[in-house]
Amino acid sequence: MGAGRVERSLDRGRMRLPDEETPVPSDEEPPDGWYVDRRAWLIGAASVLGATAGELLSPALPTAGESAPEDPTRVPGAVPSAYGVRSRFERAQRVTTATHSLTPYQSLHGIVTPSSLHFERHHNGVPAINPHRHRLLVHGLVDRPLMLSMDELTRFPSLTRTLCIECSGNTGKEWKDPVGRTVQETHGLMSTSEWTGVQLATVLAECGIRPDAMWVLAEGGDAAAMTRSLPLKEVLNEAVLCYAHNGEALRPEQGYPLRLVIPGWEGNTCIKWLRRLKLGAAPFMTREETARYTDLMPDGKARQFTFVMEAKSVITSPSGGQRIEPGFVEIRGLAWSGRGKITTVEVSMDGGRMWDQAQLQEPVLPKCHTRFRFGWRWKGEDVLLQSRCADETGYVQPTRAALVAARGVHSSYHYNAIQTWKIARDGLVTNVHL
Repeated sequence: MGAGRVERSLDRGRMRLPDEETPVPSDEEPPDGWYVDRRAWLIGAASVLGATAGELLSPALPTAGESAPEDPTRVPGAVPSAYGVRSRFERAQRVTTATHSLTPYQSLHGIVTPSSLHFERHHNGVPAINPHRHRLLVHGLVDRPLMLSMDELTRFPSLTRTLCIECSGNTGKEWKDPVGRTVQETHGLMSTSEWTGVQLATVLAECGIRPDAMWVLAEGGDAAAMTRSLPLKEVLNEAVLCYAHNGEALRPEQGYPLRLVIPGWEGNTCIKWLRRLKLGAAPFMTREETARYTDLMPDGKARQFTFVMEAKSVITSPSGGQRIEPGFVEIRGLAWSGRGKITTVEVSMDGGRMWDQAQLQEPVLPKCHTRFRFGWRWKGEDVLLQSRCADETGYVQPTRAALVAARGVHSSYHYNAIQTWKIARDGLVTNVHL
């Protein structure tokens, strides 16, 4: 429900303020800290007197010809809302389907993705979970099985990290043809956020890991009961059991109330709505690592357990669907690697024959988006615009030809080839393959 709207439950005699989970009964004393200034309430109420029912049920957007006051200093401003909203003149939004949503990178700045624009991927809808009833079961090859409530989990020592999560299917439709029209369509299944929680190692230390425990099964509490087998040694010290995202509780589509986050690994291993961790001596061979999330190779065999997302970059501006004018253009983009920090980003205006080094903007963090920039003057000629990155392990982002030669075109995952944007003489930018 959007901020600035009030939902009245007439059959219950209750009034719900925007984005509150627990309504305040109209016939009870409000709890401590719940206060509405009478003058602010009257001003707010007056502002919606002329609103239609449709306006109250959907976000307010400026209509054709609508404008802000010519002199905002002479018009009283809006009163604060209980939960902040963006300007009604901003239109960036996700592209959604029944199973996923795509982040609009052509409209974003910096490296942190706004929570409301963070990409989604789920396998059987977004569950509604009561955090007071939610439990995390830790069992299997441990000395002391545990059943932990959210209150108990949040009492453990916490840590916060800024990390990129990328779906292994991000850019996957580009294996055969340049089908994505915009950077949102080609690269929208990734986001960088600040994640807060407790280290997996801290929780497992309370259980006592048995010497023969080599793998851990992570299971979600959604209707798909999404499960993945993870090598214990590789995830133990890096994985985080997260309950907060960008400074507030996880949103439902991001795994509320508990999500596993494994820095640098494909998004499907970062199990949302986490309810169970089982330690075992071998991988559990679930559907999601046998029938799904394997990489089909040219010889017909499939690679399994390809967890790490390799170094990748993309120019977000100018990018597909945009149009530029002759003159100075700042080329802007993102680079990231699941193996560590980005060390260099280069850009090319001629399809990869010549390369110039771009500037990396701080902070440059491991397993996180890094913003890069390059100043350029466009003279109106045809251009094949590319970026390529390298990470601290020495890995260099491959060309499309090199990636296809090694992997073929029958996979759906882990596509990290150099992206090419063609700028035509009229300034229109399109997605092309070289």
